[in-house]
Amino acid sequence: MSQVERRPDRWVILAVICLAQLTVVLDNTILNVAVPSLTEELGATTAQTQWVIGAYSLAQAGLLIAAGGLADRYGRKKVQLLGLAVFGAGSLAAALATGPGGLIAARAGMGVGGSLLLATSLAIVVRTFDAEEQPKAIAAWTAVASLGVALGPVVGGVLLAHFWWGSVFLVNLPVAALALVAVARLVPESKDPRGDRPDLLGAALSTAGLVGLVYAVIQGPGSGWTAPRTMLAGGVGLLLLLAFALWERRIEHPLLDPAFFRNPRFRGAVSGGVLVSFGMGGSLFLLTQHLQFVLGYGPLAAGVRTAPMALTVVVLNLTGTGMRLTMRLRPPVAIATGLGLLAAGLAAIAVLGRHGSYPGILLGLVLMGAGVACAQPAMAGAVMTSIPPERAGIGSGLMGTLGELGNSLGVAVLGAVLTAGFASALPSGLPGSAARSLPDALAAAGPSGADRVGAAFADSLTSSQLIGAAAVLAGGLVAAWLLGRAGAQQPGQPGPSQAEPVAQHG
Repeated sequence: MSQVERRPDRWVILAVICLAQLTVVLDNTILNVAVPSLTEELGATTAQTQWVIGAYSLAQAGLLIAAGGLADRYGRKKVQLLGLAVFGAGSLAAALATGPGGLIAARAGMGVGGSLLLATSLAIVVRTFDAEEQPKAIAAWTAVASLGVALGPVVGGVLLAHFWWGSVFLVNLPVAALALVAVARLVPESKDPRGDRPDLLGAALSTAGLVGLVYAVIQGPGSGWTAPRTMLAGGVGLLLLLAFALWERRIEHPLLDPAFFRNPRFRGAVSGGVLVSFGMGGSLFLLTQHLQFVLGYGPLAAGVRTAPMALTVVVLNLTGTGMRLTMRLRPPVAIATGLGLLAAGLAAIAVLGRHGSYPGILLGLVLMGAGVACAQPAMAGAVMTSIPPERAGIGSGLMGTLGELGNSLGVAVLGAVLTAGFASALPSGLPGSAARSLPDALAAAGPSGADRVGAAFADSLTSSQLIGAAAVLAGGLVAAWLLGRAGAQQPGQPGPSQAEPVAQHG
């Protein structure tokens, strides 16, 4: 087992990595408030607008595992620098785009850069800090990611109030340039010393499979889950991922070692990671509609009112409060407690916010933030310490993949539950297409049926949020059980592995 030497500049390195991480996470949410401007100024259709947002997530999620393998083999610092350069170039292209097609292509390029950054950020963090300081560093990394989620709509709203829509992309350029210089000067190089041959077929199969699966999840709510395009993409994606799994079992140096999944600690952390992202992504999707359609807030006001969840994560993690609490708990208990709080927050929003009470919603958001602050660092530590340190890039890429998949699934599944519940609760006589959105239903019902339609939508939101809460709670118990079977090893305590030099200057 290797022992990481404590570098005097390790906290500066963490700050640099978190800066790059913040830029990528910020771009996941900053564009949401710019959708009306894009539609008006570029003449984008609804489908094109969805792809402006979806192309980023699709490219990012599809490439994360392959990017992690690339980083392990050729160097995490090199891949981080490449990611910053590609992300910056994509941001410039997006800001200068003159039509929807060019913007979609630029956003896909940004997603490629984002995948290279996310696949290396956590790996660099865990290879820079020793076992004692890893939990504190991972908690800070988690807090910065949550800060990006909270700041995205606010920053986007401020920029759009004073500048044109391209400013939401131009703001990335100085941050990317600063991070590029800082990473080049400060971050040490680290990679797998064994120099395995690259698993090119595995990388191709994993990327194509994930792209197909995420595409189906993104398309499902809009095009229909049984639509030929959705089923074909999902089916091909699953077949390619099955082929990837079979191929990885046959080769000597696999991209993603199947032995990882035989470790109950790894399985528990993986399942918990998906569920946290599922709960956060799905609940924020529902909550945004709740605030805008039921309570009548505008996009920016709604974004500000969802910020307390992420800000709670930031406060608990950056002050060390969350870490001190979770370090007293065994990983299974920390994850079960965190997901229990997340489920309680969802339930509080559903029940207390049902009749327009923002204080009830605020309580739910704070509970959710506390749950994430408790569970997410413990899960990241469990994933990264259940695989050999020389495969840290794969672990980091896998964590990013789980986050993207969980978020997409949360939006898709809870969105589908909302649509189905809304359709069944609508007054009779309305066309089936009215259930696609609240504005469509209100237009079809007219002034006389507006109150009944609004009540049906609020009831459906409540049911969807409660279903999400139950799923997160049940999943948290399963994840804790799997981790409990793996023993009481504390987060941040590395398991046996081959030594890897990490304190090289590059």
